[in-house]
Amino acid sequence: MSDFAIGESDFLLDGEPFRILSGALHYFRVHPDLWADRIAKARRMGLNTIETYVPWNAHSPRRGEFDTTGMLDLGRFLEQVAAAGLYAIVRPGPYICAEWDNGGLPAWLFQEPGVGVRRHEKRFLAAVERYLEDVLGIVRPLQVDQGGPVLLVQVENEYGAFGNDPEYLDAVAGMIRKAGITVPLVTVDQPTGPMLAAGGLDGVLRTGSFGSRSAERLATLREHQPTGPLMCMEFWDGWFDHWGGPHHTTSVEDAARELDALLAAGASVNIYMFHGGTNFGLTSGADDKGVFRPTVTSYDYDAPLDEAGRPTAKYDAFREVLSRYTDVPTEEVAVPSAAAPEFSVPLGEPVRLLTDPSAWGSPSWHAAMPTLDELGARLALFRTEIDRDGPVLLSIGEVRDRALVFLDGDPVGVLERDRRDRALMLPRGRGRLEIVVEDQGRVNYGPRIGEVKGLIGEIRLGAELLTDWSACSVDLDGVPTVWGRATVDGRAGIGPTAWRASFRVGKPVDHFVRTDAWGKGIAWVNGFCLGRYWHRGPQHTLYVPAPIIRAGDNELVVLELETLADPTVHFVSDLALGPVED
Repeated sequence: MSDFAIGESDFLLDGEPFRILSGALHYFRVHPDLWADRIAKARRMGLNTIETYVPWNAHSPRRGEFDTTGMLDLGRFLEQVAAAGLYAIVRPGPYICAEWDNGGLPAWLFQEPGVGVRRHEKRFLAAVERYLEDVLGIVRPLQVDQGGPVLLVQVENEYGAFGNDPEYLDAVAGMIRKAGITVPLVTVDQPTGPMLAAGGLDGVLRTGSFGSRSAERLATLREHQPTGPLMCMEFWDGWFDHWGGPHHTTSVEDAARELDALLAAGASVNIYMFHGGTNFGLTSGADDKGVFRPTVTSYDYDAPLDEAGRPTAKYDAFREVLSRYTDVPTEEVAVPSAAAPEFSVPLGEPVRLLTDPSAWGSPSWHAAMPTLDELGARLALFRTEIDRDGPVLLSIGEVRDRALVFLDGDPVGVLERDRRDRALMLPRGRGRLEIVVEDQGRVNYGPRIGEVKGLIGEIRLGAELLTDWSACSVDLDGVPTVWGRATVDGRAGIGPTAWRASFRVGKPVDHFVRTDAWGKGIAWVNGFCLGRYWHRGPQHTLYVPAPIIRAGDNELVVLELETLADPTVHFVSDLALGPVED
């Protein structure tokens, strides 16, 4: 057991000054069989600490649940950090941002009207307290003063950029202490006066988040915190990407220079990210600062380890900088001896959603169009019969986030939130109207956190309100097994269609699936959801971690929402994350 405290100018470990040299590594973005590899590479770069967020909505997808299996086994992750001889920082939120769906807040929180978002509101606080009891029950015995690795626990996350409710922050800090956390608490905010004031708490160490102008930012932080160690809790060494935008990178030389300046000033640091990993499944979030922009599946972040966990030039540069301030291990980092195999296999056995929706999920009937939240769905098919003189205008209050429109099974058009589409002309006013609605990721930053998904407001055909809808909430977890419930359809590729392919592997290694000849959809390997793809890019590969591949026969399933220009799976030797911004 060790004592960890905040001194007048330093962190103190057993009474001696201790500089935190940390790297962000999110357990929920990395396959658990690869955690030890990534942690070992952090130690070899010269880090002494691993930091992670905790995503409430991943652990608690439904009210009353708290899942810690597989990729959500926080206790196992922290134990592996300790086994590598490193310390840990835990940031449980409840809000984490992290470019993660809804900033980590469960969608079910907002199903009751008027529930507060990140403010002192009794129903919100009651749910937060239950969550913190669950997650900190894992962390409590793993604190450094209990013989574990955890040095610090964070209160909320960049709250000064969202609100100004000290009563709420104080309540969250009190819940953390009540749950048995005895190590020091911290807050983090961008180092501006208003944000540090609104996001900080007396008696809790303030830290900063920035990636440039280190000396200036630390000076601002010191103005608002005259004593205590200086720390950059998020040293941004890269950035994340949106669909349809460039792949963001930062200069290796500039990032290394800023890290050096930060350390030369005597500050502690958490490099965000050390290894970004992947937004597997449908976990990526979105921004909406006037325009809705969903985040891509890759969370490569241009970090020292790339999405597949391989050292980059930034790894070597940061290692050299760290060697000026700490003893860096001398052993070499293990890298793959050969590139991933390249081969192609055809996709076949198409199964169409529009042909037999009941094979994809449970149908329900509604007088008015339900939201995706009311259905508990991320993707749903809605149907109604229309009988009007046509052509006729279909109009919708608001689309969140994308709607594919069909008439008697034939595609009519697409309504997209980022283009603010709300209407399209139907070629005729009679027939079976079908709308496939997709949630592209919940906003993770700003005032639109917690918003409802689906088709919002009235749906009209001309001036008449459309009613009497059937709804099929697509069971996305069940897509890889839909062939056991539905039949192969000869009208392949019209509307959302599932395809599958088999491939054989000798020794399981990391693979990469090329996606730019596909339209828009989701892919699985052996039932594990790799995430979303979209021809818009910038990302044009999906990472397939070796632990989900079997020696021998394997299966890849694709749910294509638009059109496959090439119904073939191309396995390639490397990541293709898109053209780099200028």
